[in-house]
Amino acid sequence: MSQSPQIPPLPEALNAPRAELRTAQAGRIAYYHDPAGEGRPLVLVHSINAAPSSYEVKPIFEHYAGRRPVYSIELPGFGHSERADRRYSAELYANAIRALLEDVVQAPADLLALSLSAEFAARAALGSPASIASPGSPASVASLVLISPTGFSRRPLPPMGLGRGLHGVLGAPLWSQGLYDLVASRRSIRYYLGKSFRGQPPQAFLDYAYATSHQPGARYAPLIFLSTQLFTRNAVDKLYARLTKLPVLAIADRDPYVTFEELDDLVSRQPNWRHETLAPHLSLPQWEQPEALFEALDRFWTGG
Repeated sequence: MSQSPQIPPLPEALNAPRAELRTAQAGRIAYYHDPAGEGRPLVLVHSINAAPSSYEVKPIFEHYAGRRPVYSIELPGFGHSERADRRYSAELYANAIRALLEDVVQAPADLLALSLSAEFAARAALGSPASIASPGSPASVASLVLISPTGFSRRPLPPMGLGRGLHGVLGAPLWSQGLYDLVASRRSIRYYLGKSFRGQPPQAFLDYAYATSHQPGARYAPLIFLSTQLFTRNAVDKLYARLTKLPVLAIADRDPYVTFEELDDLVSRQPNWRHETLAPHLSLPQWEQPEALFEALDRFWTGG
């Protein structure tokens, strides 16, 4: 009788201590941390796709480690966090971010999120005391940075009911693993990640994406993502326009997967919002324009 090949343990995404937080709503949450340095903590949130992890924010983590306290969360269903067959949702991810802020960081923090996770970060900030009252509460968000945020496209999403039906098809036990294996193949990862780089993606990035997408339970959260259920319908009005009490920086140029037609209109109406472009890059300025990104972040955080 043949045995299935053993899956190698997932390497560390960052050269930093990794710890775990256990929560009632989001299960076991892994996070990297470097508490050295002074000043306001920085919390980083990777994107959502077939193979995300803290490796995506590696250049940012490494740049600020030792200069200020830095944390990088691995969202439920990804990285070293719990990958149970469960109902993943936008609110679940927002709760995971809140849990890290409340139970681990315990100080007003600058929150930086990529792509779809910008919507989760906005949800977390809307539940943060700093966004509606004083910034002194342990759970507070001091500022938001959203890199290539979703939710600003005029292209409509399918109704949530249709998304649930689509997940019923994608997640059928008979073929869900085979379907996911196609999405998470080396060729597929190189193609889709390659669309976010002007040149070739770093081989180490590709290797880590493949490794994290081939851990036990890796298919559950991505298949819900592919069904569009993690996206907030009308995110501008339901999420972003309600962020009026804290500074928000959106870094958005060109992205192969999302567009930003409604972003500048929101920025023109809300004085606490800023929009910066760091072209040329294709949604990952931390990899393609790191120095320009760090300069923009420092200006924003110092009020420049």
